[in-house]
Amino acid sequence: MTEQEKEQTRTWIKNWEELGPILEDLRAASLRLVDTQEAIAAFELAYKSARLNSKPRETSGLVEQQRLFMRAHR
Repeated sequence: MTEQEKEQTRTWIKNWEELGPILEDLRAASLRLVDTQEAIAAFELAYKSARLNSKPRETSGLVEQQRLFMRAHR
């Protein structure tokens, strides 16, 4: 890593140390203002569309996971 890259990295870290808490406060404030019922209603059509147009999975993945665990155990 060159000296210039090290300096850029230090600058990036310093920026995140200063801006991270500010951005987190903004995110938390915006979440407090969310109307949950309105948000659910806004996604209702997308959810229904996904349910209608998506093929159901044939497995949850748990069977495959157990098969891999058994293979690793041997």
